[in-house]
Amino acid sequence: MSGPTPAGTWVGALFARELRLSVRVGGGALIGVLFFLAVITVIPFGVGPDLNLLARIGPAVLWIGALLATLLGLDRLFQADRDDGSLDLMLMAGRPLELVVLVKCLAHWAGTGLPLVIAAPVLAIFLNLEPLATGAVTLTLAVGTPALTLIGAIGAALTVSLRRGGLLLAVLVIPFSIPVLIFGVSAADAAITDPTPFLTPFLFLCALTLVASVVGPFAAAMALRFSSD
Repeated sequence: MSGPTPAGTWVGALFARELRLSVRVGGGALIGVLFFLAVITVIPFGVGPDLNLLARIGPAVLWIGALLATLLGLDRLFQADRDDGSLDLMLMAGRPLELVVLVKCLAHWAGTGLPLVIAAPVLAIFLNLEPLATGAVTLTLAVGTPALTLIGAIGAALTVSLRRGGLLLAVLVIPFSIPVLIFGVSAADAAITDPTPFLTPFLFLCALTLVASVVGPFAAAMALRFSSD
């Protein structure tokens, strides 16, 4: 029986392929979690043994660590596909490139961002965070880290033709990630100081992720088409 491949079939196959690659290439989740751990464990040595200070800055430290760990593998999001010719096949396949980018971002987050969210409650112990603060930070990371990946996809697409574009990618991505960082930390801090205003910055964080899920794939797909010309 011949005919076009159902959308769900190739989307599922692409997601499974990208998830395997995100875990395998460069260590994937393990390297990200180890880097996350390194950032979290170094901070207490820098600020001293003041447990109250660690508890106050804990949400910000966890968010900064997650941002830096997310940047580690973003330069490989499209680079491997360009090197082996898969990117050219994706461009010529006639399938929506924006959907392909979105699936690649979701798989990359599942392989590298989700382990950071899972590790956050354990690493929060190093920062003397209370259970409420730990839950708030974990929830904000679960909602906000996909936005970091989607924003990073734009930088990865812009630097895909550069052999050593990792530093340039970080320079491009970090300024646009600051709003996500601000609302993520604000929501976590609000849950610690007063549970009532938690909802406002958290909803802004959700909105940023939704906007990034629309703008990110379209902007990244446009950059990929431009780099292929």
